[in-house]
Amino acid sequence: MSSVRPVQPGSNPLPKFQLFLLLLIQVTEPITAEVIYPFIIGAVRSTGITHGDEKKAGYFAGIIESMFFLAECLTVFYWGRLSDLYGRRRILLLGPLGLSIAMLGFGISKNFVALVVFRAFQGMFNGNIGVSKTVMAEITDSTNMADAITMIPIMWTVGSAVGPSLGGVLASPATRWPNIFGKFAFFHDYPYFLPCAAAGCLAFVAFFFGYLGLKESSPAFKDKKRDGIASSDDTEPLLRDGEQREDYGSGDNHDERNELLNARELLTADLRMILFNYGLLSVTDMAWYVLIPLSYSSSIPVGGLGLSPYQVGLILGIFASINGTWNLLVLRKILKKIGPRKMYIVSYASFLIMFPLFWIIREIAHAAGKVNALVWTLIVFQLFAATFVTAGWNSMSLLIVRSAPPNSLGAVNGLAQMVASGTRGLAPLFASSLFSVSLESHLAGGHLVDIVLIAFSMIGVFCSFQLPKN
Repeated sequence: MSSVRPVQPGSNPLPKFQLFLLLLIQVTEPITAEVIYPFIIGAVRSTGITHGDEKKAGYFAGIIESMFFLAECLTVFYWGRLSDLYGRRRILLLGPLGLSIAMLGFGISKNFVALVVFRAFQGMFNGNIGVSKTVMAEITDSTNMADAITMIPIMWTVGSAVGPSLGGVLASPATRWPNIFGKFAFFHDYPYFLPCAAAGCLAFVAFFFGYLGLKESSPAFKDKKRDGIASSDDTEPLLRDGEQREDYGSGDNHDERNELLNARELLTADLRMILFNYGLLSVTDMAWYVLIPLSYSSSIPVGGLGLSPYQVGLILGIFASINGTWNLLVLRKILKKIGPRKMYIVSYASFLIMFPLFWIIREIAHAAGKVNALVWTLIVFQLFAATFVTAGWNSMSLLIVRSAPPNSLGAVNGLAQMVASGTRGLAPLFASSLFSVSLESHLAGGHLVDIVLIAFSMIGVFCSFQLPKN
């Protein structure tokens, strides 16, 4: 597998508008996934399921957070397969439309089961995110694919800035802005509706613009239109796609089914190792991200930092903004110079800084009885180390795309997204439950979660060296 080379003067220009629409759809995933993080502990407590025991909130928060990625995992491969059969455009547009509705449902849920159900719907409609990666590969070529692919994690960082910021700033608006929202009983009864509605509106905006401007990119689907199977060119694009559904009962469908039967042939030794490391990166990164609201918002006597949802959201928003800029201006250039394998090894090793700092930060805050200047300094250092993780995602995106046969991009990207979603789905439940157990039973002085994740990161560093060199 070749390393990434700088774009040469002869490189083809990127299809900017289509790329913009894809990135707009992609950014809805982190926004809808992470908007709940600043207030998830409060949302769990408000359902009454913890019966007033703060230490148990982590268990139930982990279930809610995990449902998003577990549902995504169970659907992502099938979204990819459907896009191979029926075209990318229609399948891709279903995602942000469904997300907008599911977010509204989450915002008006007042019991734990409803929160879990609507969180699962969010993950299900987000399962077609792998299709957008396939489209990105199809609208680019070998001269400009690297530049396009490296924008994917940047969109995650943008969404990671917007989502937590919305969740932290807009949660409990009746309390924060009593003169405006305090007059409405609705915002007292549903304190978390406003951030969820804001995230849902952004997802709908992505659907709206995609509906107007997104073009079909699947070569097989275009071939069918050239053969006269498609309907008239003057028909509105989304309806035109819909009219072709009946034409997929024969012809090229036979090839698609054969490809499905031969799917195991796609899993070469190199691709298996890449996907294994992709899963390790997903679960480790998600575990770290889940521990932020738990560690930062839990009270100091319990073992946290006692920060408010507003402070947590502000920290995550500022971090994501700086993270995106740093990766775009600096780490992206380093990735092009040293290649995705070396960049991934360096990036994953940053977890060996991030997780130990959780331990140190909480101990200092507990000893001081407050979040002092030293704690804030270490938080900044911890978040700086975390910026390198985004470069790891960039590296993995390149390795996966370059390891996939051109006629199976949809299947390989769907498989990769399924691996990422499945491991992300396990991480919140695993990390939050381990966090709660550590505090409840005071295991290893309340730091069992830190010890386990440090050991896990060491295993991940070892596995990163097993990535194929060529």
